[in-house]
Amino acid sequence: MINPADTILRQYAADPVTAAVIGTFNQSLGLDDFIDEFYDQVWNIQTAETYGLDVWGKIVGIGRNLTVTPSEVYFGFDEASSQTPVVNDPEPFNQAPFYTRGTSATSTVTLSDDAFRKLIIVKAAANISDCTIPNLNRLLQMMFGERGRAYVSNDSNMQMSYVFEFALTPSDLAIIQDSGAFPAPAGVLINIVQQVTQ
Repeated sequence: MINPADTILRQYAADPVTAAVIGTFNQSLGLDDFIDEFYDQVWNIQTAETYGLDVWGKIVGIGRNLTVTPSEVYFGFDEASSQTPVVNDPEPFNQAPFYTRGTSATSTVTLSDDAFRKLIIVKAAANISDCTIPNLNRLLQMMFGERGRAYVSNDSNMQMSYVFEFALTPSDLAIIQDSGAFPAPAGVLINIVQQVTQ
């Protein structure tokens, strides 16, 4: 509770009427509950809800709605497969369609509060990251650690891969492709590799 004497000029501090008016105003305003609720709903990232998370998203420069381009599998031959099998390797006849030219279909994914909270924390860490492989691996573990192994692979020739040993959901792809949470070192081509083992 605020002491009325703290908000009154010294020359009026002895006036009982002014002190009573200020005291009544302070009691009716009751900022204590407001401050506690503001802290829980907005300021504390661990307990913030939808509006608070949207505010945090603007602070770190990330949005809740992400656009994802799904990885599609096309017809192809065994020679075109990756050395380590990946999810979007070419498939034989009657398993996948021929490649079609044109624009890829995209969709918008809206992240839930829990997924968005985790993404905000990862993006905040990425904003101060130096983009070394150990730090990028930490970011991947923060975001996907409970789902399986996820790590960075140095492919040389100014290329690197984000490798996931589990299937990515559309929201996972949106986070990796579109969110900007996972930085790329300058001039380095980034590949996304899914190695799903049966």
